[in-house]
Amino acid sequence: MSESTEQVQTADRLWQEFRQEPFPDSLRHATFGGTDVWLLELDIAGCVLRWLDNSGTLGSKNRILLQSRIEDLDRVIPEINDPVGTQYCQRLHQLAVLVSRNLFSTK
Repeated sequence: MSESTEQVQTADRLWQEFRQEPFPDSLRHATFGGTDVWLLELDIAGCVLRWLDNSGTLGSKNRILLQSRIEDLDRVIPEINDPVGTQYCQRLHQLAVLVSRNLFSTK
């Protein structure tokens, strides 16, 4: 099994674990600095799913979006007052960073 295949499988497992967690009620309408947390999750989820579906590749627009959303999470996480919400966003951040660091090729 190649290293890239293993990384995709690891990310897939982490994604499945993440998806088992319900979106925290405290974040449903949370906005920090004009950024809606639910929209961060939606954008990152789309990028992760595209990356998984394409065996570790992500187009340039999605790479840019993913990086932007990672930066947004970097700003948002310290502002979250709910420990459950913080933990949820930290897991989302971890997954997004894992995917962004493991882009094997681009389209």
